[in-house]
Amino acid sequence: MAAFRDIEEVSQGLLSLLGTNHAQAQQRRLLGRHEQILERLLEMQDGAEQRLRETLTVEEKVAQSLLDTKECVRQGSAELQQLEAELQKVGEEDAILQLSHELQDLRELEAELDRQEREVDEDTTVTIPAAVYVAQLYRQISKIEWDYECEPGTIRGIHHGPSVAQPVHLDSAQLSKQFVSDYLWSLVDTEW
Repeated sequence: MAAFRDIEEVSQGLLSLLGTNHAQAQQRRLLGRHEQILERLLEMQDGAEQRLRETLTVEEKVAQSLLDTKECVRQGSAELQQLEAELQKVGEEDAILQLSHELQDLRELEAELDRQEREVDEDTTVTIPAAVYVAQLYRQISKIEWDYECEPGTIRGIHHGPSVAQPVHLDSAQLSKQFVSDYLWSLVDTEW
């Protein structure tokens, strides 16, 4: 901007020189000044070109750095995807391993349930009918109809004797097992 002002000043000086006809001295002085201004302008232009080259060099370095960074990001992204795939594969293998353990546990549980079911079937086909038979046999022999809904510790029922039905009511907490057994057998009719 200062260079333009100097050019304007030189131009005005040239005009004044032409107008006054002081030719040579002023013309030489103005031409010398004009040369100085042109040299300064050329120096400034060279400086500006040098700064522009430096700026372009810096921009190239920044652009190359940006490209390198983008390449690193792309490679990092590819590695991350590969690691995620490996992690998913390992996770699936762990899930499969866990599921196989659970399957084994379920098979063992199923085998245990089958064994228990066989035991229950055995109990229902052998033990329970035998127990029912024994209970019916005792009822036939003793002719006592038991009250199964009485309180725990209480023995209650009805003895159907030869001539009269008689209630049975005993407190097993106060009486010995031997007494209870003897009393109940005493109710049984010995005549056949």
